Amino acid sequence: QVQLVESGGGLVQAGGSLRLSCAASGRTFSIYAGGWFRQVPGQEREFVAAISWSGGSTYYADSVKGRFTISRDKAKNTVYLQMNSLKPEDTAVYYCAARRWDGDPYRSESYNYWGQGTQVTVSS
Repeated sequence: QVQLVESGGGLVQAGGSLRLSCAASGRTFSIYAGGWFRQVPGQEREFVAAISWSGGSTYYADSVKGRFTISRDKAKNTVYLQMNSLKPEDTAVYYCAARRWDGDPYRSESYNYWGQGTQVTVSS
């Protein structure tokens, strides 16, 4: 099993920045890739960004391209999401996820492990 713990959420004004962290523990050697999703109450969970663990290939939702950057520190078993130029529509609970194989990085069904979520609120 792999455990994921997110941190770094909070309240920020529009145009500001936040960095989310996701620390993995347990059978981390089984991780193939990590990702971030977000969810607003009453809506489906939405893909934000993903990164492969070995080669560092990255994937982004169109809505965050150019503003968000995903990265990983293999030595620390941690995935980061740097969020710049935040907008009120970025307000959501952000979830870290990890998957064991080379599936579709954009689909939540591809991921085996999930964190508990961290709230990000962007005020206008």
